[in-house]
Amino acid sequence: MIAVVWHFWLGLILLVVGGLAVVNLIIGYVAKVTMTKYPNRKQRKALK
Repeated sequence: MIAVVWHFWLGLILLVVGGLAVVNLIIGYVAKVTMTKYPNRKQRKALK
C-alpha cells in the first residue's frame, strides 16, 4: 500500500515541476520576443 501512495506523490511532484517548466518556457519566450520588439531606452541608444 505504501508503494501506491509513494508513486502518487512522485507523480504529483513531477506533474507540478513539469507544469512550472512549461509556464517558465512560455514566459521566457514572450519576454524575449517583447524585448526585441519594444527595446528599452538603453537598448535604443545602443542601436543608434
